[in-house]
Amino acid sequence: MSAADEVLDVVDRDDRVTGRAPRGEVYAGGLIHRCVFVLARDGRGRIFTHRRTESKLVFPAHYDMFVGGVVGAGESYAEAALREAEEELGVTGLGQPEPLFKFLYEGPGGAWWSHVHEVRCELPVRPQVSEVAWYAWLSEEEVERRAADGSWPWVPDGLEAYRRLREFRSGRQ
Repeated sequence: MSAADEVLDVVDRDDRVTGRAPRGEVYAGGLIHRCVFVLARDGRGRIFTHRRTESKLVFPAHYDMFVGGVVGAGESYAEAALREAEEELGVTGLGQPEPLFKFLYEGPGGAWWSHVHEVRCELPVRPQVSEVAWYAWLSEEEVERRAADGSWPWVPDGLEAYRRLREFRSGRQ
């Protein structure tokens, strides 16, 4: 099954399920669905940062400071966060990512409910080659500098999630 054939829950602006459709139809129709964003930190607090592969359906070859992806039909945000983090990092036995907050992303690429999580990963990573073209563990300062200077093409939903995460941490959200 291709990524475009994966079935997703379609939701409304209040995050209530209204139906199901293949991912390709969801993207083509601009239907609201669910996604998870997981900020993975290593034992030194550095952030797993990566460049997406050219084959990604949305934002190919863009950088991201989150691992994650779409929530499958009938799957919970918590289940998707753990599944996506383990898949993209190439690990098993990761602790359950901590849920932080969610928001409705509306911007380039469409609209989706975005549930932001954080997890510590002290396991040796073997990133999924179909998802990750390049990666490094970067300090918070380096991620902030790269996000601000425009030198890398970042996924817009990840930048929005990161901006909201910084506000959440400072108590402004």
